[in-house]
Amino acid sequence: MKLALTFPGQGSQTIGMGKEFYDSFAISRQVFEEVDETLNQKLSSIIFEGTSDELTLTENTQPALMAVSIAIIRALESELGMQLASHVTLMAGHSLGEYTANCAAGTFTLADTARLLRIRGSAMQKAVPVGQGAMAAILNLPIEAVEIIAMDAAQGQVCVVANDNSDGQVVISGHKEAVDRAIPLALERGAKRALLLSVSAPFHSPLMEPAASVMAESLDLVSSSIPKCSILTNVTASLVSDDEILKRLLVEQVTGRVRWRESMTGLPLHGITDCIEVGAGKVLTGLIKRSAPDIKASSMNTIDDMKIFIDTIGKQLIT
Repeated sequence: MKLALTFPGQGSQTIGMGKEFYDSFAISRQVFEEVDETLNQKLSSIIFEGTSDELTLTENTQPALMAVSIAIIRALESELGMQLASHVTLMAGHSLGEYTANCAAGTFTLADTARLLRIRGSAMQKAVPVGQGAMAAILNLPIEAVEIIAMDAAQGQVCVVANDNSDGQVVISGHKEAVDRAIPLALERGAKRALLLSVSAPFHSPLMEPAASVMAESLDLVSSSIPKCSILTNVTASLVSDDEILKRLLVEQVTGRVRWRESMTGLPLHGITDCIEVGAGKVLTGLIKRSAPDIKASSMNTIDDMKIFIDTIGKQLIT
């Protein structure tokens, strides 16, 4: 058995996520407390009992999702009595989830990861004035067709593929007018659905260049270590274990395409047999089932999920 762990990105957040682990495990509680202290904000209160509007602010969502995933990882490691990163083949995360993967693998400390994601969320929000950028999901068209639609819709503005999530699920990003032009084009050309996403900025597009500059400077100042397992990175869809390269790719990721479909279809080539999504929601579990159906995929966001993992895969890791 070879195991991969994946970590969710923006959109998977829900009020109350991770509360079960906070209440049940001191080591999970310490994660939330350290993030609160690092950010000088009671982020845990927003996560557990805040409003949806507060939680979906990008600068809150990003560290919040990371904190939940790491709280679950720490509880699991405590129960198993071992460091997971030393026993899994690779880790990967969708967009901000790549920071979570790097934290879980030991590239960054928890405090530094929280700080980086707060900076990232704020910088991405400020990069483009509200209302000037947009993103849209295009369903049931191949990536090549969506690339052509984005080019045709651009008309001198920015319109690019931002997320290649799975066969038939592609997200475009760019200027609002260009994305608006792309939606009817996609429907004319056979898309099952083409719909604007409820996001605050045109993520993973060249319009995010100001945020990339901020992250380049911030990542430059952060100490890092060689991860204890390889990271399957968004922008290359390949395994990387050099921490300096990982930092550079996190900068490129701000404006670059999330190549999730390629990352997941490549898992069998790395010998992966099982893939567990750790954290809020089950979005990535659904995507891997579409892209790599032969891999056993499941999610872990409740204590019951964790117990099932320990009784099955966990015992195999220990032996």
